Amino acid sequence: MKNKEHTRQVRDTVVKKFKAGFGYKKISQALNIPRSTVQVIILKWKEYQTTANLPRPGRPSKPSAHPRRRLIRDAAKRPMITLDELQRSSAEVGDSVHRTTICILHKSGLYGRVARRKPFLKDIHKKCRLKFATSHLGDTPNMWKKVLWSDETKIELFGNNAKRYVWRKSNTAEHTIPTVKHGGGSIMVWACFSSAGTGKMVKIDGKMDGAKYRTILEENLMESAKHLRLGRRFVFQQDNDPKHKAKSTMEWFKNKHIQVLEWPSQSPDLNPIENLWKELKTAVHKCSPSNLTELELFCKEEWEKMSVSRCAKLIETYPKRLTAVIAAKGALQSINLRGLNHFARPIFQFLIC
Repeated sequence: MKNKEHTRQVRDTVVKKFKAGFGYKKISQALNIPRSTVQVIILKWKEYQTTANLPRPGRPSKPSAHPRRRLIRDAAKRPMITLDELQRSSAEVGDSVHRTTICILHKSGLYGRVARRKPFLKDIHKKCRLKFATSHLGDTPNMWKKVLWSDETKIELFGNNAKRYVWRKSNTAEHTIPTVKHGGGSIMVWACFSSAGTGKMVKIDGKMDGAKYRTILEENLMESAKHLRLGRRFVFQQDNDPKHKAKSTMEWFKNKHIQVLEWPSQSPDLNPIENLWKELKTAVHKCSPSNLTELELFCKEEWEKMSVSRCAKLIETYPKRLTAVIAAKGALQSINLRGLNHFARPIFQFLIC
C-alpha cells in the first residue's frame, strides 16, 4: 500500500526549516518524518521552486528497462509475431506482462498495422523490370501519350470499400451495415485509357479465354483509340496473362498492325490504370448499388466521369515510376499498391492494445 502523502503545510514547514539552516536529521526529528522524505521534499523544491504536486505521467510502467528492450527487439526482429507470442516469450524468461502492458511498444514507434501484400518477385522478374525501366526511361512524353493502357479487374457488389465507421454507445448494435457472403456477387470488367482520357469499359460475361479476349479487342480497342485520337501508330499495353500472350492473340495484333508494348511480368505498379481502378471502386461503392445490374451501370458511369486531367497527370508522372524501379533495383514499388483490390490487405492479430 502506498503511504499517505504529506500535506502541503508539512512540506512548506520542511522547506522553511531548511532555509533557516536546519539539517535533514534535525528536520526529520522535529517533524517526526523519515529523513529520506525530508531529502525528497528539499530536492524537489530546489529543482522546481515549489512544494505543490506537479502533473504526473500516470502509473509507471511495470517492465524494467531490460525487459522493455527485449520486447522491442523481438517485435522489430519478427514483425509478424502476435501479442500472445510476445507474452509467452516474456514469461519464458521470467517477465510476465499483461497484454495492455505491451503497449509500451507504441513509445518506440511500433504499432499494430495490417500488412500489405505484393506480388512475389523472382530474380528473373526483377531483371526484366529493371531492363524495362532503364530502356524506357529516356522515352519522350509524346511516346507515353501514344500508349493505350488496359487491364481487367473484379468489382464486388459489397466489397471492402463498403466499410463505414459510426458513432454509437457501448454494447449496442445500432447503425449496422448489411453483409452478404462472398461479397454478394461481383463482375469482371475490361477497360482502357490514355493520357487523353478513358476508353471503353466492357463487362466480361462468364470465364475469360483467348477467344473472348480477342472479341473484346475487336469490338472495343480500335474504337477506343479512335475516340481518344491516338492515331494509327499507337502502342497497346497489356499484361502477360496467358490469354493475352496466346499465339492467336498475338497474330491478331500483327494482322491489325497494332504495336504491343513489351511488358515485364509481376508489374502492376508500372500500370497507371491500377490507380484508376482504386478510384473507380471507391466511387462505385459510394453509389451503394443493390444488385449486379446497378453495379455494372455505376461502373460505366463512374469510368466515363474520370477526368482527362487525372489521366494526363498519371501519364505525365510515369517516368517517376521507372526511376523508382531503377532505384529499387527492380523491386516492387509498394507505395503504388496501396488500396488496390488485387492485393487486399489481410487482417492478422499483431500488437492489438
